Amino acid sequence: MRAPLLCFVLASLIAAEGGCSSSNSDDSSAGAGGAAGHAGAHATTGGAGGHAGTNASAGTTSFGGTSGGGSANGGSANGGSANGGSNNAGSGGDDTARPGWVLAWSDEFNGQPGDGLDKSKWEYSVGPNDANKEQEYYTDRPDNSDYDGQGHFMITAKLEDYMGYRYTSAKFTSSGKYEPKYGRLETRIKLPKGKGLWPAFWNLGTNIGDPNVGWPACGEMDIMETVGDQLTMNHGSLHGPGYSGGSPLTDTYTLPNGQTFDQDFHVFAAEWEENVVRFYVDDKLYETKTPADVPDGKTWVYDHDVFMILNVAVGGTWPGDPDDSIFPKSMLIDYVRVYERPAQ
Repeated sequence: MRAPLLCFVLASLIAAEGGCSSSNSDDSSAGAGGAAGHAGAHATTGGAGGHAGTNASAGTTSFGGTSGGGSANGGSANGGSANGGSNNAGSGGDDTARPGWVLAWSDEFNGQPGDGLDKSKWEYSVGPNDANKEQEYYTDRPDNSDYDGQGHFMITAKLEDYMGYRYTSAKFTSSGKYEPKYGRLETRIKLPKGKGLWPAFWNLGTNIGDPNVGWPACGEMDIMETVGDQLTMNHGSLHGPGYSGGSPLTDTYTLPNGQTFDQDFHVFAAEWEENVVRFYVDDKLYETKTPADVPDGKTWVYDHDVFMILNVAVGGTWPGDPDDSIFPKSMLIDYVRVYERPAQ
């Protein structure tokens, strides 16, 4: 959404990742050596990326009512979902049905401790993400990611000396496993609280590894992104060529009544269709972006396959140095689901 989280693009493209950029500069599209975003320089192309962070100017949308959702913004925007829902959507029972959508893919994370991440759906990104000045080393160890035995998958950030780094965490991607083009991308998550944490659910174009494309021309969509000491708000952002880093297409959702995202699970989603992306929290529409929002002379690049990413960064250009007293801290993921429109 608004500050860089480096993306690791493996030479095979299977672990390509992208940029959460908090740079104030307006990054140009680059196959090699772009400025930082959520996407990083772990690519064969060397492009940095844009999990764009708080340096971008963004409007704030606040909604009244309870965190349980109730009725959302009535009506649809450009054909989006009309009715609001509960932030408890996804807890128990067959609750996957959504009017106007068909479930195409999901991970419900119903494993037991020690089972390990479902490698048919996800692949770990292992290593540091220095391009965003992050301070963690991402691992595939159970210490940093595992099931809690209660229907959730945990990403746990820890304070420990490891591989020359002071903190560890986890990051995984659907690259090479599942790469949708259009649909409703949705997750239900309880976020970790504490200064220096930087959790995100986001995606990057699969062409990030093309030396003629790179980041941000591949496109980045930040569906859930915030920092651990600002948990009243979520940022939804699009990074593309000429509108990335510190100047993405972005807006902010603020929970009502001083609630914070660490107190309960919340549903974060983007409905992505041809020439439109709609952002939701707990089924409340708070942001709609179309090609008309792209700066003059720039290109809308959200028209090709993407891969999804989940991670908790530690430190970096947006959250700053961590408060060591907070660790360990875990992000709990209830599910990730992707819906498609019904066949005509």
